[in-house]
Amino acid sequence: MSLTTIAKIDDLGEARLLILALKSHGFHPIEGNEVGLAGFAGAIGPTGVPIMLPSGEAEDAKLLLDSLREDFKKDSESDPSGEET
Repeated sequence: MSLTTIAKIDDLGEARLLILALKSHGFHPIEGNEVGLAGFAGAIGPTGVPIMLPSGEAEDAKLLLDSLREDFKKDSESDPSGEET
């Protein structure tokens, strides 16, 4: 199976949310514990957490991921205090 990295996410929490969202839409992203440094499953270097999928799913998954990240950005801009109202 050939894998394609569709994004590298700096925030681990955001990466986990995006992986869960991709799974809920029927995609098959590789879990963090399936990648990483020897002895440190899921440990990723300074370039961020890679979101990897089978190559056949990558194009559609990237469209969804970009849309979700845009929604996250809009939500954070609409409430800059970070507090819920």
